[in-house]
Amino acid sequence: MYKIVYTKTALKDIPKLKSAHLDEKAKALISVIKENPFQNPPPYEKLVGDLNGSYSRRINVQHRLVYDVFEEEQTIKILSLWTHYER
Repeated sequence: MYKIVYTKTALKDIPKLKSAHLDEKAKALISVIKENPFQNPPPYEKLVGDLNGSYSRRINVQHRLVYDVFEEEQTIKILSLWTHYER
């Protein structure tokens, strides 16, 4: 099982998720990646560009769970829980 850590950005996204009623969906995805960050399904995408090396899973059509995996430390860093289109 992986340890989950959150960036300041991700922590700021949590109230937005709750107000959009997406917090349960996000919690379910976090439970999945906590056990195995590469489990498919639900599908994930390996990101490129500024977020090269990070992974993304859909919370819904617009919003994404974006995270980094640190295998040696068995840690997952949640970078964002909101849309990456607004960043």
